Amino acid sequence: MNEERSISIQAHLLELRRRLMYSSIAIFITTGIAFVFHEQILILLMEPARGFANIPGGKPIFTELTEFLSTAMKASLLVGLFTSLPFVLYQATMFVSPGLTPAERHYLYALLPVVIIVFVLGSAFGYRILFPPMIDFLLRFGSDVATPQIRIGNYVGIMISLLLWMGVLFETPVVLFFLAKIGLVTPRFLLKNWRYAVVISIVLGAIVTPTIDPFNQFLVAGPVILLYLVGIGTAWIGARGRTKKASNELGVDATDG
Repeated sequence: MNEERSISIQAHLLELRRRLMYSSIAIFITTGIAFVFHEQILILLMEPARGFANIPGGKPIFTELTEFLSTAMKASLLVGLFTSLPFVLYQATMFVSPGLTPAERHYLYALLPVVIIVFVLGSAFGYRILFPPMIDFLLRFGSDVATPQIRIGNYVGIMISLLLWMGVLFETPVVLFFLAKIGLVTPRFLLKNWRYAVVISIVLGAIVTPTIDPFNQFLVAGPVILLYLVGIGTAWIGARGRTKKASNELGVDATDG
């Protein structure tokens, strides 16, 4: 028995290593391709700053010899992760699917493209809606007292962090749907604890945004609260389908009896 368990654990570890290796190779290839276009990527990331019109020279600076190179690598890695995300999620799905029931596996496969689309929508929301006013506030705040000289490494680091955060936060309805579908949460539980969700959303708004003004924090907290409410709706859909399926199974069992 112990020998069989040891073989099973070893097989899982080998499978995990294989999936991680495939994912790493995909990220490495896409990052390498993105690095060829690093200038275009950095220009795209700087677009929400409206060309840095409020700072001398109209563009950020770098103060260390390797800063621009490391920033270009960081931006290329971001694009590499985004580009390889479908393949990486597929590898993760294939690794966990043997431990799921056929129904749970079906839901996971169906949600895979939805997860990718929602992540992209979240990042696009941050890029188009959240970042421009936030960056404008940061550039203007204190500019009458001190001259802003923005390091490109700092700017790109903030942008990458916010892009990833917004993409992850937009997954809330999808995650709640899946959890309700497999019976880990219920819509009633989520609705009962909406006050905690509001508090967590406000805290996330303060953590995600590097500014201290309430307007920019609300730009994050507001959508997160809305996403939680949408998540209650998707959880209700997931739980309803689960309940209906259970009722049908009970009906079949009763007929057989």
